[in-house]
Amino acid sequence: MRLLFGLLVAALALPAAAQAPAGTMKKIADTKSITLGFRADAAPFAFRGADGQPAGYSVDLCKQVVASLGRAVGGDLKVNWVPVGAADRFAKVERGEIDLECGISTVTLGRQQQVDFSNLIFVDGGAVLMRAEDGANRRIADLGGKSIGVMPNTTTDTALRAALKARGVDAKVVAVRDEQDGMAALRDKKIDGFAADRIVLVGLVLRAPVGGTFALSGDDFSFEPYALTMRRGEPDFRLAVNRALAETYRGPALGQIYERWFGAVGAPGPLLVAMYYLNAFAE
Repeated sequence: MRLLFGLLVAALALPAAAQAPAGTMKKIADTKSITLGFRADAAPFAFRGADGQPAGYSVDLCKQVVASLGRAVGGDLKVNWVPVGAADRFAKVERGEIDLECGISTVTLGRQQQVDFSNLIFVDGGAVLMRAEDGANRRIADLGGKSIGVMPNTTTDTALRAALKARGVDAKVVAVRDEQDGMAALRDKKIDGFAADRIVLVGLVLRAPVGGTFALSGDDFSFEPYALTMRRGEPDFRLAVNRALAETYRGPALGQIYERWFGAVGAPGPLLVAMYYLNAFAE
């Protein structure tokens, strides 16, 4: 009887074991590789460089994570880069097509029902970019009667509409495909303003071809805390990612990465400095 009971227990346990997910950390250790998603159109955080390779602030932080994960599993990792867009980034994380998304994903409670996030990597605010002749010293409340481009189904879109409504501003919100489309529409005077995260807009202006000068709105309409994105239910992987970020925030690499991508903008503001400080956890 005891033998039969033991065999029954073992038989019942086998299907559960066979169905248990291997987990991202095990997959990385077994394959010595990782698949990273990156935004190809979100400079200076993530984009394709002149050599066609992923580049940017978030990409560099992900490279720090890869190096740390390699040390954890005992070998250098091969990185498979997969381009993602604003519309499909979270779905690709959920489906396991990418292990970690490196871009400008804002953390929200609603999104945490779909994916998981690392500790914060940047904090920013939504602003409106205008042509200099139209935008000097303008605030969000001054945009009545104007057309403002924004990427649909983003936190920026939601926050912009809420801010306009709260301020009683009658402005037309126009959907644009991506950052480059919005910048082109603004330059060609198809729209009066383009709404996105402030530092992204600064990056677009710095990288824009010669032609036209621009100004940012004098106030922000949203708070945008960025993080890296991963699948839910992976505490070991999330801890490994956060360990790498904390190590970076405590060391000299952070200053080098910031200077590389934001040096032209100036030193980090007090909110960003506080974010780095609060996420530089000790072992």
